[in-house]
Amino acid sequence: MLARFPRPLAAPILLLSLLLSGCGALPQLAAPSSTARPSPTAPPPTPTPLPLAARVNGQPITLEEFERELRRFEQAQSVAGTELATHENAKQHVLQTLIDLKLLMQGALANDLLVEEAQVEERLKAMAEAMGEATQWEAWLAANEYSEAALRTALWEEMLVMAMVTSLADTVPEEMEQVHARHILVATQEEAEALLAKLQAGTDFALLAQQVSLDASTRPAGGDLGWFPRGFLLQPEIEEAAFTLQPGEISSVVRSELGYHLVETLERGPHPLDATVRIALQRKAVEDWLRAARDSAEIEIFLSP
Repeated sequence: MLARFPRPLAAPILLLSLLLSGCGALPQLAAPSSTARPSPTAPPPTPTPLPLAARVNGQPITLEEFERELRRFEQAQSVAGTELATHENAKQHVLQTLIDLKLLMQGALANDLLVEEAQVEERLKAMAEAMGEATQWEAWLAANEYSEAALRTALWEEMLVMAMVTSLADTVPEEMEQVHARHILVATQEEAEALLAKLQAGTDFALLAQQVSLDASTRPAGGDLGWFPRGFLLQPEIEEAAFTLQPGEISSVVRSELGYHLVETLERGPHPLDATVRIALQRKAVEDWLRAARDSAEIEIFLSP
């Protein structure tokens, strides 16, 4: 049976639910003696609200959490030798990542994507065993500012995020309507029109692409772009032209930010996605979901600029 792994903040909510439902009885207190009245006690102090870095749909990202993740991020960047340009860039990156993770967790829970407690415990056990000696495990926890309870929660959140990412990635099918096309890129419209005249006169498209195309990545293969679905190419003008044509047809001159193109569609129809294409579309599916989630979310930023 699947169950959400309880987060530390859920405990008071669970207790309150039990009390309100009658499942937990309050202890009976003895009546005070008439001759020995208890001294009055001060009401418990109101908890001081934790400083926040941000709030996402009402859920907080504490300043402590943000600063801890920033330290971890900058340490990891330093070890990898890929530090961001400035501390301010790192702050913005970490905050945006924490917001995105919060949105993904909220999305996972809204879609009833659950993580088994046993999965978290298995992952935690594997991590500890990989460290070898208990002292090494304790040193790693300390260096990364984790208690075991905090790490357990972090693993639950990570696995929940991955469940949501996997769910979004799985919306990309293994086979889609695609076209197989090739193109020639030149710098001016006049060049493109002159080449179009040659193609219409019977010059081989692939040979011409190898001779004059400015696209170094496809020129050796005669301008071949391979199979691709809608939404994959960075130049939508080329994509639109390729999907408009029937196999064997050549486009008129197509302008993009790169220059001027001639496009020929070779084949079209349902076709298995190339592995790299599917990965790119899966990444796009996650990015598109996050963009929409950010647009509709109530996000409050409390960090000073």
